[in-house]
Amino acid sequence: MTDDILFKYESLVDELKSYLGNSKFDSIFKSKTAGLTKPEQFLIKMEMSRLSQPIARFIDLRGQVTGQVKPFEYEGKQHFMDETAIEVFEKAIERHGGYTLAVYEAVMNTDNNHRVMQKKAAQLAQQPEHQEEQNFDCQVIKFASYESRREERMNYSIKITVELEKSNTVAATTSDISLSGAKIKLAPRYHVKRGQILGLRLVGLEQDFELGLKNGIQYEVVAVEKVSADFNHIRLKRTFVENNEKFDGFLESFIHGNKRRYKVNLDNTLDAVVSKGYEQYYIPRVTSLFTFFSQHDDKIYPSLVLTTENNIFIQRYFCDERKLSCLYTILNQQRINLLLSDPSPVKEEYLYTFTHVVGGKVYYYSATRSELATEPELKQLFFGFGSQKESWQCFKVQLMPSHPDDSFIPLSLPNTAGKDIEKLNKPPTPRVQGMVKDVKYLVILTSVGTKAEQTHYQTFSYDKSLVNQLKRFGHGKHKAPPKLETVDLEYVNLRAHKRYLYKTDILITLPDEQVYTAHSRDFSVMGLQIECQQPVSFNKGDVVELSMPELQKITKKYQLSALKYEVMAVSKSLTTINLKATRIADLPHMGVKFFTQLIENNKDKLKVSEEAPKIPGLSTALRNMVTKSVCQFPFYLHKEAAHFKTGAIGHGLYPSSLHTILQNYGLLNDTTTIDPFLSTEQITDIITPLIKDRSRQDPPLQFTLFIRFDPKKSTLQEAVKSQCVADDNFSPLHLFLKKGLKSELVFVMRLYISRTGRPDTDYLSNELKYVSQYALHKAKDLEEALWSVAGVGDMVDVTDETLSHLDFTAELIEQMNKRKQIWLKRLT
Repeated sequence: MTDDILFKYESLVDELKSYLGNSKFDSIFKSKTAGLTKPEQFLIKMEMSRLSQPIARFIDLRGQVTGQVKPFEYEGKQHFMDETAIEVFEKAIERHGGYTLAVYEAVMNTDNNHRVMQKKAAQLAQQPEHQEEQNFDCQVIKFASYESRREERMNYSIKITVELEKSNTVAATTSDISLSGAKIKLAPRYHVKRGQILGLRLVGLEQDFELGLKNGIQYEVVAVEKVSADFNHIRLKRTFVENNEKFDGFLESFIHGNKRRYKVNLDNTLDAVVSKGYEQYYIPRVTSLFTFFSQHDDKIYPSLVLTTENNIFIQRYFCDERKLSCLYTILNQQRINLLLSDPSPVKEEYLYTFTHVVGGKVYYYSATRSELATEPELKQLFFGFGSQKESWQCFKVQLMPSHPDDSFIPLSLPNTAGKDIEKLNKPPTPRVQGMVKDVKYLVILTSVGTKAEQTHYQTFSYDKSLVNQLKRFGHGKHKAPPKLETVDLEYVNLRAHKRYLYKTDILITLPDEQVYTAHSRDFSVMGLQIECQQPVSFNKGDVVELSMPELQKITKKYQLSALKYEVMAVSKSLTTINLKATRIADLPHMGVKFFTQLIENNKDKLKVSEEAPKIPGLSTALRNMVTKSVCQFPFYLHKEAAHFKTGAIGHGLYPSSLHTILQNYGLLNDTTTIDPFLSTEQITDIITPLIKDRSRQDPPLQFTLFIRFDPKKSTLQEAVKSQCVADDNFSPLHLFLKKGLKSELVFVMRLYISRTGRPDTDYLSNELKYVSQYALHKAKDLEEALWSVAGVGDMVDVTDETLSHLDFTAELIEQMNKRKQIWLKRLT
């Protein structure tokens, strides 16, 4: 009845909200509701009273709005809001005279809130003309969206009575219960609203136990979920006004003693295992370099990089002959400030670089797309000259805020779930917090250039006499540059093979017949780490021959001399060398065969080599900060029989353009479809033949996806047309793209696709173990779902760079870009 009346007078309620905090509110209320009955006036007045209640709720809109979220402090409490929300918040505070429930609800219902937008899109999608004839079997994985519970909830059904209002008590049952909350089943005819205060009596327990509760327990309604025609689920949290320690102790003890009998509620943990499982596939395979920028006084500089085996090449590219990173001079203060002036949540730019070596010293030259656009003559010169260099690179640069608070993501398990959980749920150590405390921004660098694009730049004509003018794009060297800490991503399954500690004599022969003596420190099936007696003269990438005289004595089956190994890394002291077995054509490598058998026969005797991180916990902290700020379009290939299909997509804090399109059609809920973008046929015909024989250790393969989008169409299937190609020859797509540029919107995505190995169940072990205790079949289902992931991909928008290399006029591209910006702005 309450909801019906409030809905009936919705416009009046909204009007009265605007007068809350006004000193003359009572007289305004009286005049505005003069024509209503006394019961109607009473219910509306109660709603106004509810909205006027002061609250202390923390507002965190990260991942919930399209705007750029930043820290915002009010009365000593830090919130995270975008500009739209801050404006609404400040106006509502002024109107209501303080932080009340009305202020909170206004902030949570802005037009750019994803929940509000999805609700509108879902309502639109319900209309027959907007229905998609699709199978929505592609999961939407919301990165870092899981939360930790303060305590366990037990699935426990008992009879209760609910006091909705004074003298209005109804019978109901619980669905689950915890120390500080409950979920109850209530018939739909009884209307309750979020924020309403209810009184509960645990009749089922009071029959058997003396609870000492004369007036029941007070709860606040958190949410109302429609389940069926027979009942709604009402989620409640306790207000603890009773201050009854005896009852609290009883309830905690009762839940702990009966949780195996009645089972605990696993919803939160199940969601977390799924999200974390997909995250652990994605983050290690990303080809983009994660660079964190700190701010000290007024200076902004790169302070930390998180590296993986797929992105380490970018970090190495920016290191000069001193092995020092030159990123601080390339992504300098001036360029960062220019990027920050962009109002977009994710600030984007293209960075073009090459190096010039003089006297053994490496000098970097770089320019951004924006810088070159202002000087056409130098643009031709820079592209024409720089692209001739082997070191030529084109990077996509994406900058977004990063918050030290995001370095801590607790387990989805409450501390009461086990004796080790509380220890694992502790925030980063003071040392790690000290490393990240000044971090303000995350910059993602992706190498997006192709050989065909470099070849096109090489056709640019320029006046050779003007080459000296490129000095303005050169970067000098600092004697003492700010320290850039390189942090390797720690994942249990990142290394393909276990390494074992073992010391044996090694002889190294170079192509010029020079011989070094050394001994092994450890070995694996595929490689070794060795310690030389004197500094070596070779470098990463060199191929050397190894002989193992001591090990040769224990085998006649394998020839352990003249074994070819590639140098993967050389220490600063030039004495510690990492080596990887190198095959000649398809011939078997005798070293690989020997070590495979040696390990197989001596697993119980060999000691595994464990590498301790330089700063324990720092990798996890940075990984958490990256996961909280994903801005690309992750997708996952699942294997069904002999075929691949898209089984899931990722959705981070910052939606990509493809997320926005899906959201526009109400297709960004728990499940979705991306077939119009990347069809099963394209996966089967173009992607599968190239990735089916790849292994987890192989670098990602690149594909290019061209998308035409007509926002005037009523369904996604009608609105999108796409072409996926595996090579750099885009000529056959000229007419396809020209039509899109003339009347539609064009998106060009670079796809980076890797095969996956086994899931990193060690990373999920605590949650999986917890689920197994109460629902072994669910834990097995989760593991099977993660085992079905066969490939992981990343989509990066490269529209501007790619279109500039094709035979289209700048005017045609610019007109399309204007239409695109108008459409995107309308949605935000």
